[in-house]
Amino acid sequence: MASGKQAVKKAIIPVAGLGTRFLPATKAVPKELLPIVDKPTLQYVVEEAFLSGIEHVILVNGRNKSSIEDHFDYSYELEDTLHQRGKTDEVARLRAIADMGVVTSVRQKAPLGLGHAVLCGRGSVGDEPFAVLLGDDLMRTTEGKRPGIGQMIDSFETTGIGQVALMKVAKSEISKYGAAVGTPGKDNPRQFSIDKLVEKPPAGTVDTDQAVIGRYVLPASIWKMLEETTPGKGGEIQLTDALATLLETDGLMGYTIDGVRIDAGDKLGYLHANLIEALDRPDLREGLLAVMKNLVENPPAPGSVG
Repeated sequence: MASGKQAVKKAIIPVAGLGTRFLPATKAVPKELLPIVDKPTLQYVVEEAFLSGIEHVILVNGRNKSSIEDHFDYSYELEDTLHQRGKTDEVARLRAIADMGVVTSVRQKAPLGLGHAVLCGRGSVGDEPFAVLLGDDLMRTTEGKRPGIGQMIDSFETTGIGQVALMKVAKSEISKYGAAVGTPGKDNPRQFSIDKLVEKPPAGTVDTDQAVIGRYVLPASIWKMLEETTPGKGGEIQLTDALATLLETDGLMGYTIDGVRIDAGDKLGYLHANLIEALDRPDLREGLLAVMKNLVENPPAPGSVG
């Protein structure tokens, strides 16, 4: 079992996907940079990591997506132009992105699955525990509470056991997710003792309503298990398979984050994320509510603008 006193200071965020669900928008723009109101989706995830005490974020990137790295770097030409125009607030916002913490990038040379993507970050993480955050999953927590991955880091550092984020779904929907079978914790209702993990089980084959979502905190022992995991369906190395091995050797715990998860990798979820974020902005809330009210009362007829 991993030491409960190990601090988690590094995080891996896989960003090598092609984003085909958002074509044609993602033909030239990485899906991770599609905006939620006025901020790239990925920035929300990176901010969650840094606000949780992570000091170094490792992006596992792919070909033709260097603009992701550029977003978290300084932009001297743009900043100089804005400065000359007296737009100091905009310059400060841009600088804040680059100054959040250390962001580096490694290349996943082939699309061989989430497990392989995580393994690509080993050289940057080294022999220490680390977090994994999936860029499609946005976690909104109440102001004043620890961000989602921070709650899981606290649980890991207390127990020394690897953590996977869970959320409750209808049992009829569990086949769309990784499924965790087990029992809720006795001392902490947000902790879940996992007996078995199954990746997208066929309907009716597992009796659970606990679905795995895109946050993990893992001990360094997972590296060997990822190296030894054989490719599964589609020739991909599944993180779930390595986690199943970790469960047998070191134990594994589920954790229900105190917050709301939004799947921004789905078109409807992406629209949901934009609405929730806009409604949280004082300068947009009233105007958006008026627009929504008008749309509900006077829905537009089906048509196109292009």
